[in-house]
Amino acid sequence: MNPQGLNRPFYVIGENIHTTRAVLREGKLVVTSPGGEEAVRYTTTAGETRYLPIPEEFKSRQDYQEGKVKHVMVAVRAAMSGVEPVAGEAMTYLRSLVERQVRAGADFLDLNVDELSWNLDEQKAAMHWLVCALEPMSPVPLSIDSSNQEILLTGIQACEGRAGKPLLNSASLERIDALDVARHYELPVVVTAAGSSGMPKNAEDRINHASQMVEAALAKGIPLERMYVDALVFPISVDSQFVVQCLDAFRQLRANYGERIHLTGGLSNVSFGMPCRKLINEVFINLAVEAGADSGIVDPVASNLNRIFLADRQSRPYQLALNMLLGRDPGCVNYLEAYREAELEPAAV
Repeated sequence: MNPQGLNRPFYVIGENIHTTRAVLREGKLVVTSPGGEEAVRYTTTAGETRYLPIPEEFKSRQDYQEGKVKHVMVAVRAAMSGVEPVAGEAMTYLRSLVERQVRAGADFLDLNVDELSWNLDEQKAAMHWLVCALEPMSPVPLSIDSSNQEILLTGIQACEGRAGKPLLNSASLERIDALDVARHYELPVVVTAAGSSGMPKNAEDRINHASQMVEAALAKGIPLERMYVDALVFPISVDSQFVVQCLDAFRQLRANYGERIHLTGGLSNVSFGMPCRKLINEVFINLAVEAGADSGIVDPVASNLNRIFLADRQSRPYQLALNMLLGRDPGCVNYLEAYREAELEPAAV
């Protein structure tokens, strides 16, 4: 997309169609439907309020008992079952997710079914079904996302490429053979800064691991413009230096590989475990772009990029989040105090 306030494209990998996604049972979206069922309330892009029933079998799951409803998983399982009328409602729900992300500016729709089941055959069947169900309704290419190469390949092979070739998400030093899939099908590919035996510990690790992946991809004939380097975004709540390390990696990778390569990451990961996540995400997206990122694995519905790049960067909430993200507020003390004093709101445009 071409957001307001930014003089170049920003490539959005819409992250919402994941079976990990959850809403709170005590939140405003889980309600009793007019038919008396517990359901997830949603609004279609046409403005119609509808209800996705939560099946009884889901209520014995640990995540439900802990107060969460994995709504995308509910929708995928119900739609795959073919049992009406719930299957039709589930398809309407999935269509709504597609349409809302596309309208918000997604350039790819990221699909992930890893948590649907622990059984590999069931995961592969779900990925195949989901691609076949959603690709015909999407005007943008899909992104096939999994931690398992067999699931990745299943999704890629199911794609017809109606709106363009799918993005393979992802390849890493631990899963370097995924580059062969990207080369064979001539796909764009996310390559991550993960190491062969674990996550990076600092900026140098990120740069080293990512560079190894970029060089390996180049050696297989994958051009820079088809690579999306995920520098790996970790929560600021865990370590006050995580953001600085990620930004340093963005800067160096951009310097090393120029403008042809894409730099991305799960940008909303930065706010896990913190209040006012939207504010933190918005400030971090600006920081990431300033450091060289031109893409993000984000929810474009929740993170309105047209708003983000025009934010008032001098506002107190913005400055509090900025100082925290840049490591100037160890332990997030000042930010959390401002939250308790109800001083935090996303920065105004």
